[in-house]
Amino acid sequence: MTFKVGGREFSDGTHVMGILNATADSFYAASRVTPGEAAERAARMAEEGAEIIDIGAQSTRPGADRVSALEEMSLLLPVLERVRAAVDVPISVDTFYPEVAEAALSVGADMINDVSCLASAGMAERVAEGGASVCIMHDRRGSKVPDLMTDKLTGLAAAAAKALRAGIPRERILLDGGIGFNRGAEEDVCLMRHYDLLSSVGYPLLLGASRKSFLGGEPETRLAATLECSVAAARMGVLFVRVHDVKENVMAINAVRRRCD
Repeated sequence: MTFKVGGREFSDGTHVMGILNATADSFYAASRVTPGEAAERAARMAEEGAEIIDIGAQSTRPGADRVSALEEMSLLLPVLERVRAAVDVPISVDTFYPEVAEAALSVGADMINDVSCLASAGMAERVAEGGASVCIMHDRRGSKVPDLMTDKLTGLAAAAAKALRAGIPRERILLDGGIGFNRGAEEDVCLMRHYDLLSSVGYPLLLGASRKSFLGGEPETRLAATLECSVAAARMGVLFVRVHDVKENVMAINAVRRRCD
């Protein structure tokens, strides 16, 4: 399956998306950046092998306070502008607000990463109008569907169909099963073990497991477990992993590739 973002095309292997957070309350402190730090951090990620950089300006960790679209925009756009000037890799923006998505696309974002599964009215249409790509993530925390994988498969399929109806080309849709957005660590572990089943929806996959709580311990201690998830993703044929530690994850994925060649 092929995925297009910006002027680039990905169809095989496992690639790395690097995370930059423009908030003071993201769960992993080392991922936070100010506008003054953003260009250098983004350039370093690109040099280390990040093929997309994902910028967020709202924490989606459990218990985080939601910020308004206006506040999110005020945090996001100064970072986005500096990153766009510093790197030529595609840039993704993590938001569920259609108005933030529209503003981000107007100043150089190539993709919207929507953790709400396109729940907001107009989001899919604004992505389509901007000629952008989309990553659609499934959040199970408020779902009434009893079975984990049934919920994931039906929810992602419905959201992808919504994206197609809005005019987003099939090759510009990426799906994220939503590690960390389930009913506890047990479901996260189960989803991780069966992540490749999500490919039956018919789109390439992104895995976002980096340093998340289901791995145990504190965020600062979860690098080794994150690398294990990235190795598993590479073996399952997941197209992208979204990570905080670009260099280490690139090395782990390359080691898997060398063993398979």
